[in-house]
Amino acid sequence: MPAFNYLKVPTLIIKRRIALLFFLTALSFIGLTGRIAFVQIFKNDELFQKALDQRMRPFPVYSRRGIIYDRNMEELAISVSGDAVYAIPVEVKEPKLTAKTLAEILNMEYSDIYNRIIRRTATVWIDRKLTDKEAEAIRTIDLPGIKLAETSQRFYPNNELAAHILGIAGMDNQGLEGLELYYDKYLRGAPGQVLAERDAKGKEIPEGLREFLTPQDGNNLILTIDKSIQYIVERELDKVMEEVNAARGGIIVMDPKTGDILAMASRPTYDPNTYNEYPNSVRRNFVLTDSYEPGSTFKVITSAAALEEGLVTPLETFFDPGYILVEDRRLRCWRGGGHGSQTFIEAAENSCNVVFVTIGMRLAKEKFYEYIKDFGFGARTGIDFPGEASGILMPLKNVGPVEQGTISFGQGIAVTPLQLVTAVAAVANDGLLMKPRLVKAIRDSEGNIIEEFPETPLRQVISEDTAKTLQMILESVVLNGSGRNAGIAGYRVAGKTGTAQKAEDGRYGSKRVVSFVGFAPVDDPRIAAIVVLDEPNAWTTFASVLAAPSFRELAYDTLQYLGIEPDPFLLEQSGKGERKVAVPQLIGLSLEDAQRKLTALGLKSKLSGTGELVVEQLPPKGVMVPIGSTVLLTLGSSTSFEP
Repeated sequence: MPAFNYLKVPTLIIKRRIALLFFLTALSFIGLTGRIAFVQIFKNDELFQKALDQRMRPFPVYSRRGIIYDRNMEELAISVSGDAVYAIPVEVKEPKLTAKTLAEILNMEYSDIYNRIIRRTATVWIDRKLTDKEAEAIRTIDLPGIKLAETSQRFYPNNELAAHILGIAGMDNQGLEGLELYYDKYLRGAPGQVLAERDAKGKEIPEGLREFLTPQDGNNLILTIDKSIQYIVERELDKVMEEVNAARGGIIVMDPKTGDILAMASRPTYDPNTYNEYPNSVRRNFVLTDSYEPGSTFKVITSAAALEEGLVTPLETFFDPGYILVEDRRLRCWRGGGHGSQTFIEAAENSCNVVFVTIGMRLAKEKFYEYIKDFGFGARTGIDFPGEASGILMPLKNVGPVEQGTISFGQGIAVTPLQLVTAVAAVANDGLLMKPRLVKAIRDSEGNIIEEFPETPLRQVISEDTAKTLQMILESVVLNGSGRNAGIAGYRVAGKTGTAQKAEDGRYGSKRVVSFVGFAPVDDPRIAAIVVLDEPNAWTTFASVLAAPSFRELAYDTLQYLGIEPDPFLLEQSGKGERKVAVPQLIGLSLEDAQRKLTALGLKSKLSGTGELVVEQLPPKGVMVPIGSTVLLTLGSSTSFEP
C-alpha cells in the first residue's frame, strides 16, 4: 500500500483557491463592464442631463403681464420694462465694500444688503425696481458679482382712476388684489429663464453653455368699464366727499340691459403705482365687500313685491298719523306728526315709513322673502371680483311682525351697494334681473379671443307691467318727492332716496348712511346708478340733499357722453332748456356755510339784515330754480328757527 503524500494536500487547496479568486475576479470584471456599458450606453442621456443641470444655474426672466383695457380699448393697466439688481454671492469679491456702495446708490440699509450677498445661494435679489439713475450708476461701477436684469413692472397710467377695480400686482408678477388677483392665471403668463454653465464654486464657466427660455406674455382683459364714465363718477365722488366730509363714499354705474358695470369707485382711494405708501384699509372696494342697512332705498323692493302680488295700487289711499303699532312696538315715520292722508304714489314721494310697513305686512313673510331673494339679496351677485359680500338676511324663522315691518322700510336687513343697484336695474329693465359683470372678454397678445363672458339674464323677478308701474312711481319720486334734486332738465329720471341709521353697540345711533339709487331715461334706461355716503359730516343727513345731486350731475354728463340728447318737450317744460337745481336748506347756517352751499350748486346770494346766522331764505328749501339764480338770505342772531 503506497504511502499517503501529505505535501500534495496544501497544493491542491491553493490551486482551488486561486481558481475561485480568478473566477470571482472575472465575474466582477464582467459585472463592472456591464455596468459601465449600461451607464454609458443606456443611461448616457439621463446622466448627461443631470450633470448639465448641476452646472447650469437658472435665473428667472419674468413674463410681461397682460394689459387691462376698458371697453373702448383704452389702457388701464400695462407692463413696462425696468431694471432690477441681483447678486451672485460666490462672485462677490469684497462683500463689505460692495454692500456699502450699493446701500449709498439704492438708499437701502447696509446690513440688509450685506446679509443678502453673503448667503450660500446661487443668486439673490437686492432690489426689484430701480430708477434709471440707480441702474446707470450700478452699470457704471460694474461691481463683481452684482448684475442687472431687465424685469417687467406693472404700471397704471391713470394713477388713481379705477384703482379699486384694477387692484394691484406684486413684484413677482402676481396679482394681489382686485381684477389683477381674480384673473391672475390669465394675466400672469409663463416665466422664462436664463441658464449659464457654472463650476463647482458657482462661477460662470468661460465659453460655457448658455441658454435662454423665452417667457410667454400674459393675456389681456377687456373690461366693461368705460374710462370716460369712470372719470365722471370719480370727479363727482371726490366733489361730494369734500363737501360732506364722509368717512367713505361709493358710486356704481351700470347698464341695466346688460349688467355691464360702466363705472365703479370708492373713497378714500390710493395710487396702485405706489400702493405700499397707503394703509391697507383704503384699498377696500367697499361697494362690493361691505354691507349696510339701505334704509328707504329698499322701499323699491317692498313696492315691487306688493304691486306684483296685487296688494296695493298706485292710487290707493292711506293715512299716516306719524307712527304705526306693530305688536308692542311703535314704528315711526321720519316726519314727526306724519304725512296725513296720501295715495301710495304720494307715500313713495314722501318716503313714508308707515305706509311701507302697512303694505309690507300685507305680504306673507315667506312670500316677501321670495321676492327679496329673487332680487338677489342675501347672496352674492356672482360678479367677477374677489371678496364680494353676500349681505345679511335674517333667517326666516326669526322674522316676526316687527322684523317684517322694519325690513319693509330698509332696517333689519343689510345689503351691498352692488346688490341694490343690480336690483333697481332689474326694475329699469322691465323686471329682468341681469348678472353684473366687469370683464367682457380675454384676448391673447395677437388679439385672438381666449374666452368671452356673455350677458347673463338671471330671472324675471316681476312682470313687465309691474315694472312699468313702478318705473312711473319712482319717476314721480324724482319729479315731486324726496328725489327732486336728482331731476335733470330734458330727461325722465326715476329713483329713490335713502337715509339709514347705523347700528352702534346693538342700538341705532346718530351716524347715518345716505344714498340715492335711480336710472335714466325712464322710457329707455341706459344707466342705473347708486351713490352711497357713509357717515357724512354735514349740516344735514338727508339723502335728498347730499346724495341726489351727485346722481344728477353724473347722470347728466354720462347721458351726454353716451349721445342721448334731451327731449325738447321736456326741456321746454323745465324752463326753456335751463338746468335747474333745488334750493338747499340754509336757515340755521352761518353765512359762510350758506354761501358755500349755494356756490357748490351754481347759485348766488343776496343779503339783508345783520347777524351770524341765516334766519330766512327766499326761495325756500326744495324749490327748483335755474342755475345762476340768486337766493335772498336774511341774517339774524335768533336760533329759534324751523329747520
